[in-house]
Amino acid sequence: MVEAFEVRAIARHLSISPQKARLVVDVVRGKDAQEALDILRYMPNKAAEPVFKLIQSAVANAEQNYGLDAEELYVHRIYADDGPRHRIRPYGGRFGGRGRFKPMMRRSSHITVVLAERDPVDFDE
Repeated sequence: MVEAFEVRAIARHLSISPQKARLVVDVVRGKDAQEALDILRYMPNKAAEPVFKLIQSAVANAEQNYGLDAEELYVHRIYADDGPRHRIRPYGGRFGGRGRFKPMMRRSSHITVVLAERDPVDFDE
């Protein structure tokens, strides 16, 4: 049995919240790589551009480094995780009730994409 070949690419410290990135990531999960790029090209969300570049980079790596065909690749796994949070202090924030101060949080995310071949060919048969 031949295992499917996987190519992985990671974009780290993107200045977009993971919740907003997951909205875009969920759309392209399981799609062919070229179809995912076509969907992301015209998507109006802010997170669509970094996800587009990430999938494009993973496809280019698969072609250049491993000699895989771009038509055979699909988005096997893709997910957006929390990155570091940046608190804007001392002046960036809001005043809360009872004399408290609520700092603004700038969230960031790490996006990981794993591309795999659609049908691995077994030459032993």
